Amino acid sequence: MMNEPRFSRRPDIGDRVSVSFEFFPPKNDDMEARLWEAVKRLEPLAPEFVSVTYGAGGSTRERTARTVARILADSSLTPTAHLTCVDASRAEIDKVIAEFAVMGVRRFVALRGDPAEGVGSHYTPHRDGYANASELVTALKGAGDFDISVAAYPEKHPESPDFATDIEMLKRKVDNGATRAITQFFFDNDLFERYVERVRRAGIYIPIVPGILPVHNFTQVANFSARCGAHVPAWLAERFEGLQGDPQTHALIASAVAAEQVLDLVERGVSDFHFYTMNRADLVFAICHMIGIRAPADKAAPAAA
Repeated sequence: MMNEPRFSRRPDIGDRVSVSFEFFPPKNDDMEARLWEAVKRLEPLAPEFVSVTYGAGGSTRERTARTVARILADSSLTPTAHLTCVDASRAEIDKVIAEFAVMGVRRFVALRGDPAEGVGSHYTPHRDGYANASELVTALKGAGDFDISVAAYPEKHPESPDFATDIEMLKRKVDNGATRAITQFFFDNDLFERYVERVRRAGIYIPIVPGILPVHNFTQVANFSARCGAHVPAWLAERFEGLQGDPQTHALIASAVAAEQVLDLVERGVSDFHFYTMNRADLVFAICHMIGIRAPADKAAPAAA
């Protein structure tokens, strides 16, 4: 059983680790400015790709497309477009795939997606749509030679009755053409390691990339974790106890916690990491610096004031 992780001196691992970042499309001008500050701050770290999410029920479809188009036009980054099955017919989704392809997008994250009512709400497939992510993967493979990421759940999907069912769904996605799986965030590395062992025993050998969530606001993260079935260890709650009114210390602790988690996973043989940035560069940039992923001095973007 993994106890509270301990931070210790390790040799530089930056040349052995690959990272990717997730952003979400902005809703207004202020959020747009914050997103592009984050993009420019993280761009010099040369991530393998950056993904742009789709809102619940496909609610950000157009904004996702605009964000992906701007990343292609105004940065050196490789964008990956999220795509979901929710509230859309097969024809509508196929049209979106074609539009992204014309833009130059060659990577997708294929997801069933959450209902418009949010995480935990009952999901009903569109009567003329793709029923789940495995069908969506099949559609993507039929539309082009795309790199396709799918979701994985170290603590199983909340709607799965057991791990066997959950892993069988992942296997279907892999059999249909998925390139890699990116996990839901987690805080206990033992859970991730046991999950990977289960996956490998099931004959699934694509990369299982851990999703890392820097804790910008512990209360919000704890509440969201409860809704999506992610365990928050007692030691993590203790780390942030009493810091609700101290954002500077909270940020320092959050950087250290995430860096500890990543370094421990590296020691367990993991080399690829996907960071859920929440459109904020500060913690992710600090974590990457701590694990040895650094921008060339002539390309480093200054931190936002």
